[in-house]
Amino acid sequence: MSGPRPTAGDTPRTPSSAPSRTDTRRYGWAVGLLAAALAIGFLAYTLGSHASGSTGIPTGKPLRFFAAPLAASTLGGDANVNPPCTAARHDPRALNVCLMVMRAPLVLAFFVTDSRGCEREVDTLQALARRQALRGARFAAVAVSTSHAAAAKAVRAHHWTIPVAYDADGAVGALYGVTACPLLELAERGGTVAQRLIGEHWLNRDALGARVRTLLETPASK
Repeated sequence: MSGPRPTAGDTPRTPSSAPSRTDTRRYGWAVGLLAAALAIGFLAYTLGSHASGSTGIPTGKPLRFFAAPLAASTLGGDANVNPPCTAARHDPRALNVCLMVMRAPLVLAFFVTDSRGCEREVDTLQALARRQALRGARFAAVAVSTSHAAAAKAVRAHHWTIPVAYDADGAVGALYGVTACPLLELAERGGTVAQRLIGEHWLNRDALGARVRTLLETPASK
């Protein structure tokens, strides 16, 4: 890359006095760190908020269907945001939201890896999935804008057994407008969103468990 172009106020230089080129590649890592710090700061801010904001699918609206590779599987690639909703065409190595919610109410969480608060939300879902009183609901999570390796590492580290998919290119995150986490969509059987929950308050198992019980009691979910 050539050096900076002179402007109208610059003093012309002879070749012998021209400054040496600046290697801007050394600044690339600093820009990356700054972007990461901004993202972490934003997540930390939103974790403290109980407000719904504008992210996610609002109450009363249908879930956006997708099929994404499961982190614990061998399936690679990006998510399919127009998946077939038929068992005959379903790859068991993928999380197909349409198939899950057509059979039972669904609690769907979105998170990012390497965020303690966001990963704790999946721990909460894992614990609730074991409660006998909540067995009528399905639980699943999606790691947004995350590689297969990073998502699989998180699954192993936390010993999650609920379906955890990864959204490699961020298409699912964009579909749901995910700009904060933890973010949960509680959908009635059939796919209509009953509640949208955002913030660290929902890391509490009893608080979230009460909302899941309410979901199971709705006529559409029975």
